[in-house]
Amino acid sequence: MSMKNKYVIRSYISEKKFIEVIYLFSEDLSVTQISHLTKISRPSINKYLTTIRFRIFEYCQDQSPLKGEIEVDESYFGARRVRGRRVRGVKGKVYTEIVLDCSAAVL
Repeated sequence: MSMKNKYVIRSYISEKKFIEVIYLFSEDLSVTQISHLTKISRPSINKYLTTIRFRIFEYCQDQSPLKGEIEVDESYFGARRVRGRRVRGVKGKVYTEIVLDCSAAVL
């Protein structure tokens, strides 16, 4: 007997049960706790939660404004040492620009 579930293909649980699993997952319960509350086996719950986590990961990757190659550089501004400690901040605005030619004349 197969139940209709529009969220999971070839699922052996109903949509209502699957939505309950997602709700319990959002409440940050463990796999064992979800299994106990829903009366579904722990390996099945683990499979569903792994799939849900992967879909969340894919969604976050698609929505991220940072795509492709990313370069991060750290710069210090201001005095080297202020009474024995380093300063990482600057009071004011800092503007950055990507320069293709790093010759002295351009800089």
